[in-house]
Amino acid sequence: MKPGLRGDGYGKIDRMMDWSVYIIQCTNDSLYTGITNNIQRRFSQHLNRRGAKFFRAHSPKRVVYVENGHTRSSASRREVAIKKHTRIGKLHLILSGINEVHRQKLNGIQ
Repeated sequence: MKPGLRGDGYGKIDRMMDWSVYIIQCTNDSLYTGITNNIQRRFSQHLNRRGAKFFRAHSPKRVVYVENGHTRSSASRREVAIKKHTRIGKLHLILSGINEVHRQKLNGIQ
């Protein structure tokens, strides 16, 4: 068990590790990075221009990157790190072996 995590016998640790970092490609090819504990719900919110002010000016096209298995805290730290990348760095990440977006596609997203 990781330091600071305590199981309650009902999957509390699993729920804590349910956060994901994601990148969305917009119709103008800009890239948006965020975190969520439900990628389908969050993408739907972005499509409806809810949640992030970024999507008031940009139309989301598709989820191009997902990294699962985070706590909310580790997802937030990872989001900050990814946002510091250049566009080229983010594109390399999208093409990398740690990108889990193909699993999401199998589950009905994009």
